[in-house]
Amino acid sequence: MELKKIALNDVHEALGAKMVPFAGYNMPVRYSSDIEEHKTVREAVGIFDVSHMGEFILRGPKALDLIQRVTSNDAAKLDDGKVQYSCLPNENGGIVDDLLVYRLSAEEYLLVVNASNIDKDWNWISKYNTEGVEMENISDEMSLFAVQGPRTAEALQSLTKIDLPNMVYYTFDKGEFAGVQDVIVSATGYTGSGGFEIYVKNEDAKKVFDAIMEAGKPYGIKPIGLGARDTLRLEMGFCLYGNDINDTTSPIEAGLGWITKFDKDFTNAANLKAQKEQGISRKLVGFEMLEKAIPRAHYEIVNAEGEKIGEVTSGTMSPSMGKGIGMGYVAKDYSKAGTEIFVRIRNKDIKAEVVKLPIYKK
Repeated sequence: MELKKIALNDVHEALGAKMVPFAGYNMPVRYSSDIEEHKTVREAVGIFDVSHMGEFILRGPKALDLIQRVTSNDAAKLDDGKVQYSCLPNENGGIVDDLLVYRLSAEEYLLVVNASNIDKDWNWISKYNTEGVEMENISDEMSLFAVQGPRTAEALQSLTKIDLPNMVYYTFDKGEFAGVQDVIVSATGYTGSGGFEIYVKNEDAKKVFDAIMEAGKPYGIKPIGLGARDTLRLEMGFCLYGNDINDTTSPIEAGLGWITKFDKDFTNAANLKAQKEQGISRKLVGFEMLEKAIPRAHYEIVNAEGEKIGEVTSGTMSPSMGKGIGMGYVAKDYSKAGTEIFVRIRNKDIKAEVVKLPIYKK
């Protein structure tokens, strides 16, 4: 299958990015080094091109009803300019995808989904669209820049009249940005270091990207690849679809009970409610290695007796902490913070400790 290219593919290649296949797209994984890029986002400001993400518009008087039917969170609580993290539960207790829901108006919503699941999510939502909601897949027309780090607001303020420093987390505004009209500027991100996500049409992408890079120069801005994106989100304990959550993991097991609201009806709500009330047998946890070692996805997690109690879903060497960290599902009895567990690495059981999320405490 031929890889899709994001609008600024050639720009990233010219910046020296190492390009790799990711979710069907040719994507920049790094420009310099993962550690350097990671620290840039934690300490200053970095720009990710995440234009592979999917965007759907849902319009009409029944748009909210459809969103309420297919998502676990309560979208009725959204006002204009608010964003909500949610997931699409499947009919078997697992998750079709996790996503962001933006309320543009009472009858118009933007859904932002994972690149690998664009077609899957579209088909899933369409299946439940029995009330004639107008659905538009604008994924191929849009570019998305995640500008992240503690200096982002001051770095970008010269490009817009939107009051960036005072934007509340999980809100957005639509206005002029870098001389382009109708840009969505969203106080969201996947790094835990603050910042914004900027949605622009492909034809405006280069103008906006160049303007961000120029405005960010005095603040040490650098382009950042998917490698650092992964270590940043893992330090915060943010789930990655396909690793930490998938079609077989329930939102209750994944610690996403907070986005699973049972005061409305949604796909598989009754079974998930029963699971919450009766208790779960396994839980997604964060952990730190207590000895020098790097955990990786699918490594076994065992107890002191060497019995398998779970599996690593994501793992890395934390650039901020200088130690191995990870996430994984463990038997519920081993899920409490402070519990000693062991990760089996090349037939050696290496000691680790369950920690409360986020793993990296700033």
